[in-house]
Amino acid sequence: MRDVVSFEEQLRFGKIGESRIAHVLKGRGLHILPVYEKEISEGKGPVLFTADNRNLVLPDMLAFNDSKTIWIEAKHKTAFTWHRITGKWVTGIDLHHYRDYLEVLKLSPWPVWLLFLHDGGQAKDSPADSPAGLFGGELGLLSRNEHHRHMNHGKHGMVYWGVPPLRNLEKEMRAGSSHGPLVQSPKVDKSRTL
Repeated sequence: MRDVVSFEEQLRFGKIGESRIAHVLKGRGLHILPVYEKEISEGKGPVLFTADNRNLVLPDMLAFNDSKTIWIEAKHKTAFTWHRITGKWVTGIDLHHYRDYLEVLKLSPWPVWLLFLHDGGQAKDSPADSPAGLFGGELGLLSRNEHHRHMNHGKHGMVYWGVPPLRNLEKEMRAGSSHGPLVQSPKVDKSRTL
């Protein structure tokens, strides 16, 4: 019998992951502006109202310091899923949100990063040796390296990535790499007025 996880439990699990990811980013010298749920009871996240009258779902947080600014979509998962057809570990996000994040990437002067915190547990119908850690990548790069899409998964379909192209960010940080999710963003003219 399959365990049913309530929306509240899923939300709590996701928030724990977001907090852990924010802690890692703060340790890398970034300030974090969380973009919290506006209506938990509705399950609706924050929205960007565009000049051309579109409503786009925003990533979970904006991370910045004096020289860098990046959008972060943070996902917390028990384990990667084993894709039997290709024999690869994959992880993914809702296709509808993915399309919105691609639009945010086009409109914003800052890159969008997807970060996946995997606990290394076991997903349904998957082997027990799922990779664990913080994995991620810049959305522009990931959009050119999708593993596959599946329209029957999730509410709106899902898009998946393998390992690689996701980077093992914790491994990079332990090795002393300065790359991580700290990417150079374009210089923003702070003197601009409306």
